[in-house]
Amino acid sequence: MKLAALQRRMARAVMTPLTPSEHMRAVASNGRSMRKVAAEFIKPNDRLTSFERLEIYNRQYWWRVLASLGEDFPGLCAVLGEQRFDAMSKAYLTDCPSRSFTLRNLGSRVEMWLRKHPKWAGVRQALALDMVRLEWADIEAFDGKQEPPLAADDLRGASPTKLRLGLQPYITLLELRYPVDHLLLEVKKGGDKDFASNAFREQHKKKRVAAVARLKPGNIWLAVHRADNSVYFRRLEREEFLMLRALRDGKPLGQAIEAAFRQSRIPAAEQPAKIEQWFQHAAAMGWFCRPDRPAQKTAPNTSKS
Repeated sequence: MKLAALQRRMARAVMTPLTPSEHMRAVASNGRSMRKVAAEFIKPNDRLTSFERLEIYNRQYWWRVLASLGEDFPGLCAVLGEQRFDAMSKAYLTDCPSRSFTLRNLGSRVEMWLRKHPKWAGVRQALALDMVRLEWADIEAFDGKQEPPLAADDLRGASPTKLRLGLQPYITLLELRYPVDHLLLEVKKGGDKDFASNAFREQHKKKRVAAVARLKPGNIWLAVHRADNSVYFRRLEREEFLMLRALRDGKPLGQAIEAAFRQSRIPAAEQPAKIEQWFQHAAAMGWFCRPDRPAQKTAPNTSKS
């Protein structure tokens, strides 16, 4: 058997879902006996059969990927509840097994998958999707690529009608329906490790999720970004969000500003001061870079879900 074929067979066996008791299944996905499958490419030893040796890898794979998904999406776990999240994770990983050398990308398809399988979130679907988008943006912001930020000299003398500005690749702009930024920060809060405090914290978490779920959906504009190797959530004004989104989509500065204030309630006399304030903050944070890379789209709006 060639190495590539052996690797594929091993991967299929290892990624086979476990039984409810967390053991390797007796029957493979193609209906064959898993013991016979294991014996074809794994040798037994003086302590373990081929099946038992393969089972070790099968269980370790699932325990590791499930733990990784739980670490990446604690907010979604809080929204769904631990038991439902665990069941959802197994269903997701069965449909979307790891395809990358790094576990960092394991949850890249959770949003898409959850949209196709709304039964897992039920009446909390919109809240769950908001949380998933925020948590994936968190991952992207943590280790996303950083371009050299633009300096003041790069902008001097540029015409607003022609000037184009890019945004750092690690920044995600989110249009949300629920205050999941505040909720996620609460979920991530640490505390005492004893059983009593853990039980109290879990109860508080459930109450907070329930309270947020009862809120009337609104409009929240958010920038998820990185500073000093830490991820931050910054709420934006609607016009600021629209301007940054237009810049990211490749619009010249003049068009971006025009798009931002179209149908705006901010009085015309106050708009220049607002623009100056937004640009000062973005420039100080190093958000602007040269737009000589493919434009990144703003994360999709959940209002249609």
